[in-house]
Order: sequence, then structure tokens, then C-alpha cells
Amino acid sequence: MIPFDLGVNLYLIAAAVLVFVVIVAAVKTVPQGMHYTVERFGRYTRTLKPGLNILTPFVERVGDKLNMREQLLDVPSQEVITRDNATVTANGVTFFQVLDAARAAYEVTDLDNAILNLTMTNIRSVMGSMDLDELLSNRDEINQRVLRVVDAAVDPWGVKITRIEIKDINPPPETTAAMTRQMKAEREKRAMVLEAEGDRAAAVARAEGEKQSLILAAEGRREAAYRDAEGRERTAEAEARATEVVSTAIEEGSIQAINYFVAEKYVGALRDIAAAPNQRTLILPIETAATLGSLAGIAEIARDAFSGGPGPASPAPEGGGPRPSPREIERAVEAVIARTASPVPTITPDNDTPDSATAEVPPGESRIERIRRLTTRNDALGARLSGETEDR
Repeated sequence: MIPFDLGVNLYLIAAAVLVFVVIVAAVKTVPQGMHYTVERFGRYTRTLKPGLNILTPFVERVGDKLNMREQLLDVPSQEVITRDNATVTANGVTFFQVLDAARAAYEVTDLDNAILNLTMTNIRSVMGSMDLDELLSNRDEINQRVLRVVDAAVDPWGVKITRIEIKDINPPPETTAAMTRQMKAEREKRAMVLEAEGDRAAAVARAEGEKQSLILAAEGRREAAYRDAEGRERTAEAEARATEVVSTAIEEGSIQAINYFVAEKYVGALRDIAAAPNQRTLILPIETAATLGSLAGIAEIARDAFSGGPGPASPAPEGGGPRPSPREIERAVEAVIARTASPVPTITPDNDTPDSATAEVPPGESRIERIRRLTTRNDALGARLSGETEDR
């Protein structure tokens, strides 16, 4: 009874083991991002996708397990000789993705190593066709050219090259030193150019400022001259108007007006003598009171002259007798002033003391004769005084 039971149990155990083995061999779970190839008696039949998959036990088996995600492949440093015979060291990285697991598994052996060698070879080829300066300044172009070549080469393998990036390009130390000196010289040249441009701009600005300053100064002088001329014109008009008014007053018989006119001319002549540049000493001909007396005498003389004889001013003759014009009156007054307004000191011949207009008048002498007499005497005394001054 016991041996029979042991044999049944052994069969049951063997059957259970067989079922377990069959299940293990038939059921395959593929993780996300992976693809498995299935081989039947060594021949590729299909690809298992992520999830639960059933195989034919003992007939089919999993071939290669391919990673379908984008992968990074580090490209080690290698020496590259450029077109101008400069030796540089370059390295980079390659990003690729398997698109077809069957071709990636059966078209190439050791996919990663194949992509790595293909990338390094094309980097040397592309960089070797460029000069060192072009190599250092066109890194993006190098990446694009290598990417196109390598991607086309791996397409039969069911692989897509997404990016190839050159990380470092290192020239030899002597080349680096030369490049540093060249860069320094270039920057110094640019600095000098910028400094020269700045100086030129500053000089232009200063010249423009000076130009504007001169223009404004010239405009100021022109405006001042215009206003000065306008002022002189107004002064001349005012003098003409004053002369006209005084002449009208004289014409109407006003002795005060002629006194004012003569006094104004007399004082003006004295001012011109005093303001002369070579005038060091001014000797007044008479005292101030004598001046006023002389002015009064001059006025009387002028009145006598205009009225035709001594005595008070007479009105204009009736019946059309011509009256002197204002200009004639002015010239007559100026002639009188020229004779009486001499800068020579008025000194008496006896005691050398200043004379006055109130000196004693000889009987029967008119005022005109008196003026002429005093003028002649003053001229003689002036000559005498000048001779004594030269002797001293």
C-alpha cells in the first residue's frame, strides 16, 4: 500500500515541476523601454513589446534585449590634425536611439562600439578638413556635419543618431600661447581704434562748440552795433530836434534859448580840450562866473549881429525882410565861440592875474570890439606863457 502511494506522489511532483518549467519558458514579461527578439530554433521570428508575452516553450526563446530609449555614448579625447597642420585634441558625446530592435540586434555586432568608432572616425575626417581658426569658431558646423554622416551610416542598423556634440577642442600649449598673444594684440588694436574715434568725436564736439560760440559772439556784436547805430541815430535826431527848437526860439526872439545854445557849445568845446589824449594840463581861460558873463556877452553879441546893431533883439522886419535861418544862427554862434573859447589863460599884462569878463571897458568900445581886444591880448599872453614854460 505505501509503495503504490509513493509512486503516485512522484508522478504528481514531476508533473507539477514540468508545468512550472513550461510556464516559466512560455511566459515572458518585457519591461517598459525594452524590446526582446524571439528566435525559433535560432532564427528571428518576432519582437516582444513591453508587457506580458507568451512563447512556445522549448521551441522559441528570447534572442537579444534591446534598450529602446535614447542613450548617451561618451566619445573619448583623440588627436586631430587640421588642414593647416595644427594638432588639436577633441572629445564629445553622441546621443542615439534604437528604432528597430531586430536590425539593431542582427545587422551589427556590438552596436555601442560600432557607433563609437564611427563617430570618432568622422570627427577626425570633418575637423581635419578645416583650418585651426575655422575649427575654433565653427563648432556648430562641425557638429552638424558629423551628425549627418554618422546618422546616414547607422541607418541600416535601425538606429537614429539624435545629436553629436563636440565638448572640447584643445590646441597644443605653444599654439594656445600664440593665440593668446594674437588675441591680446587684437584687443589692443580695437582699444586704440576706439580711443582714436573717441578723440575725434571729442575734437569735433569742441570745434562745433567753438563755432557756435563764435557765431553767437558775432551775432552779439552785430546786435550791439545795430543798437549802437540806432542809439546814435536817435541822439542825432534828438540833437537835430533840439537845434530846431532852439533855432525856432531864437527866431522868435528868446535870448534865453541862444544863451543855452551858446553855453552848450562852449562847455562841449572845453570838454573836448580836456579829453584830448595828449592834454596833460588844462588851464581854464576864465572863472566860472566869468564864463557865465562871457556867455551873456556872447549872447548880446549874437543878438546885435542878428538884429543889425547893438541893443535888444528886434523882431523880424515887417513886409518880408528875410530872417536868418537856424543853420545860419548856429554857424554865427560857433564863429563867436571859436574866438572866445580859447584854452589860453586870460592873464593881465601887468600883474599876471586872471582877467575877468567884468574888466573895465574903455568908453565908446562896443562889445564886439571888446571881445576882439581881449582875444588878441590873450593870444599874446598865451604865447608868452608857452615860452616861459619851455624855458623852465
